[in-house]
Amino acid sequence: GIVGVLGYGSGIIGRYIDLPEEFPGVEHFHTVRVNQPSGWFYTTKALRELCEIWDEHGSSLLNVHGSTGDMIFLGTTTPELEPCFAKLTAKGWDLGGSGSAMRSPSCCVGPARCEWSCFDTMDACYEATQHFQFEMHRPSYPYKFKIKMSGCPNDCVAAVARADCSVIGVWKDDIRIDQAAVKAYAAGELKPRGGATVYKNIDVQADIVGLCPTACM
Repeated sequence: GIVGVLGYGSGIIGRYIDLPEEFPGVEHFHTVRVNQPSGWFYTTKALRELCEIWDEHGSSLLNVHGSTGDMIFLGTTTPELEPCFAKLTAKGWDLGGSGSAMRSPSCCVGPARCEWSCFDTMDACYEATQHFQFEMHRPSYPYKFKIKMSGCPNDCVAAVARADCSVIGVWKDDIRIDQAAVKAYAAGELKPRGGATVYKNIDVQADIVGLCPTACM
């Protein structure tokens, strides 16, 4: 790109204005992409550290998160790029991908918070990130390439819509149905959880079996 940090060909998106004399405060407005942890799990301590770094070296504007997955630091000047990068790496953070490169792999929270996850999305995302370090930081592709991982077909990271390689967990065993629980739910003996709507007189055949998209029930 037109600006960057030592040893990296991506992670910084250069922005210059054509009329610096008319808008002197934003003659530079570069963007820094910081590679997110798998599943977007941050401690409050980590968030404070990131905000303090950006308060010191940038505009304090953040996009948490961009559709690529990275934490986006919006707006800094060329002289502040290297000091900002040095402080990020000192705290254990790395730049994400940008340009014609492997973009930062991202994933849903997976088994850490979700009962539907069919594989360990965070482990797979971490391994992919480590494997593609060179391709992320040194653009060598004719066009960008994105990998996103969802633990189940709910696809909470919109991998189908936003990725070139969508990894989505699916159930491969025989379908499992607790017949007694289904009957109790239909009869109103089991109440829906999480504030879900309470339905009366559920017709199991019409309202459940008949609506199964693959007719597996």
